[in-house]
Parts: sequence; structure tokens; C-alpha cells
Amino acid sequence: MSTLKEVLRKKIDEHRPRTTRLVKEFGDVKLGDVTISQAIGGARGIKCLVTDISYLDPFEGIRFRGMTIPETFAALPKVPGSDYPYVEGFWYLLLTGDVPTMEQTLEVVEAWKAKAQLPTYVIDVLRAMPRDTHPMTMFSAGILAMQRDSVFAKNYAAGKFNKMTCWEDMFEDCDNMMAKLGTLGAYIYRMKYCGDTHIEADPALDMGGQFAHLIGQCEEYKDVARMYFILHSDHESGNVSAHTTHLVASALSDAYYSYSAGINGLAGPLHGLANEEVLRWTQNFMAKLGGKVPTEEELKQALWDTLNSGQVIPGYGHAVLRKTDPRYTSQREFCINTPGLADYPLFQLVKMIFEVAPGVLTEHGKAKNPWPNVDAQSGVIQWYYGVNQYEFYTVLFGIGRALGCLANITWDRALGYAIERPKSVTTAMLEEAAGVK
Repeated sequence: MSTLKEVLRKKIDEHRPRTTRLVKEFGDVKLGDVTISQAIGGARGIKCLVTDISYLDPFEGIRFRGMTIPETFAALPKVPGSDYPYVEGFWYLLLTGDVPTMEQTLEVVEAWKAKAQLPTYVIDVLRAMPRDTHPMTMFSAGILAMQRDSVFAKNYAAGKFNKMTCWEDMFEDCDNMMAKLGTLGAYIYRMKYCGDTHIEADPALDMGGQFAHLIGQCEEYKDVARMYFILHSDHESGNVSAHTTHLVASALSDAYYSYSAGINGLAGPLHGLANEEVLRWTQNFMAKLGGKVPTEEELKQALWDTLNSGQVIPGYGHAVLRKTDPRYTSQREFCINTPGLADYPLFQLVKMIFEVAPGVLTEHGKAKNPWPNVDAQSGVIQWYYGVNQYEFYTVLFGIGRALGCLANITWDRALGYAIERPKSVTTAMLEEAAGVK
């Protein structure tokens, strides 16, 4: 082992107790308007970002432009023959704050259809990558490759930057990207998992329905895609994917640079991989129970055994929410109302965990929030419909999350928000503020 690595290991071992002590003993010490624990702990809870696209209330859940999830689904124009709205209409809502008419929604639908095809050079980039490359790497690379056609970048390079109107170029880039992200995700899916066979687009379909069609899914899955993309679209600005997109865009980077960076953050295990990990845990949990849906008493004992062994119940708890995640509820209702899926054993287990786990966690006493989040449900739906490639789930997340991230950076540019530049301090400065050596 190198001398450098050994010296570094020694330095790290010496430094860790200092940070641990600061958080444990002096976390509440103020550094101006923030505390030591907030400075070390990822800026948790510090109100220093502004967005009007969505707001996450701890006891009410997410609101999109002031509307709850049920209100959003009820208000937006529905795809004919479907109980779910157009993703395109939701994009209109996030950008403007207004519920679009059917005519306004269909304008976006037609605009996206005209721009949905992937450029050949993007396909060339994807096909040059080894087939065992992670789909999120492909997705991020595909987005970044499209930067070649950035309207904002071209106009800026040509000296056409105007602070008051540059949001128009950002909007064009974001709208162009949104039109292609479903196509991009579907191309990656078919190339990696379906023998590199591809399906021609159906000119009659909306964005959500088209994605389902392009990956070779059934009619029911079209509603899954519409629901999934809307539910995963935005969650305030403080999560990693949204904040990263905002941060990079604050440097006047175009939408492609910015959202590719956001996707790289979404790929992290602590952010976008949760639905995959919850599904694996649920499947393994069922296997330990003999591959069958347990009785309530058997499940309760199994959950206690899990907690008593020092493990957690994945999919339960949330950094902000203190109630059942409304995104979980929406997906649960979809399952209950869908013949076949309602009786699917894996969903039956998820449904029973929801009925039993909060009581166990409350009695256990260590969970701040004993209620499920969105990830406790979403993977089961994908598995039921045969989308059983765990690693692809984050790409699905990324297609939906783009709606919120791109709407936000359009408004960031319109309002002329400054480049983000928080101030750092040293560990020694924290120790001085805490009055310790």
C-alpha cells in the first residue's frame, strides 16, 4: 500500500472523532443563523432555496403549484379512455401554475411528438458504450450528448445573451429535452434488455402512452407510465437531483449540462436507488416467509425480528414527511383498482406491511415517521408488469423527475437567480465556535 494512502488513513482516523464530537456534543451551537449540526449534516432544514413549482408539507405531503396529488389528477385533462392525465398537461401546469385546457394540453402533445425522435448522433453515443454499462450512465450520457443542439449555448456563444429574455432559450432546451427523454429511456431499455430490437413510434400516442408502447408494454402500463412520471416529477428543490440541476444551471450552464448532472446525483444509492432496494428487500422478506402471504401475526413477528436484529424496514420513514406519502397512496389505489394486480401476492404483502408496520414501528419507538414513502410501493408495480430489471428503475424515476427540475431551472433563469456560492468553514473554526480544543 502506498505511503500516501497510509498517511491519509492516519489523518482520517485522527479527524473523525473531532467531527463526531462536534455533532454529538455541540450540534446546537450557532454559526450565525445555522447550527454546527446543520453545517456538518448536509444543510438539513436550512431555508435557502426558492421554488414555486412544488412544496413539501410534513403533514400534508407534496403540492404541485398549490394542488395536492388528488387535486392535480382531478384537475388536469385526461387521456381519452384513461383515468390519468396527460404528462404534457402536467408540464404546462408546472411551468405556468395554470391548469391547461384540453386544447392547450394537445398543443404540447403535438409539439412533443414532432420533437420526440432521437438524433442519430445520440444513438451512436449509446451504441458505442459496452452493453453492460449501467442504464443511468447511458441515460446521463444521452442527455449530455444532446447538448450539441442547445439553443441557449448557441445563442450565448454568438453573443446573443440577454438577461431578460434568456429564459426563452432555456425553455426551448427544456421543452426539447422533455420531448425526447421517454424515447431515450425506451431506446436504452430495448437495446439492453430486449435483444436490441426496437419498436416504431405510434403517432397517435401521448408521451406516457408512447413510452409504454416503445418498451413493448401492455395497454394498462400506459397509465402506469403517466402516473409514475407525474408522481416522481418534483419534491421541492432540496433533494439531490433537483438541487444539483439548479446548482449547475446557476452557472449559466444550459439545460443539458444541468440535468445530466442532476441524473448523476439521482443515480446515488441514497437518492434514486431506494425503490430498487425496497423491492429486493420485500422479495427476500417474502422468501423468508416461505414464498407466501403471511398471516398478520406472522408478519408482525417477522417485522419485530427485523428491527430487533438492528435492521430497518425499507420504504418506511421520510426526511420531511410525517404522514403516509401521498405518492404511495396514489400507487396503492392504482393497485387496488387494477384486476390482477390487486391479487398479486407481492402487492398483498406490501399492502399488509402498510397495515401492520406503522404500529410495530410506533411501538418500537425509534422511527420519527412510521409511515411509508413512495419507494415502498413503486417497484412492485413495475415487477408485476414484467419490468424486472432493477437497475432500470432509476431511469424511470429520472424521466419523471425531469419535469420538475427543468420547470425549475426555466424559472431560475427567468428570475435571474445568482450563481450559487455558499460559504465554507474549517473544522477548527467549528471547534472554536463550540469553545473546545
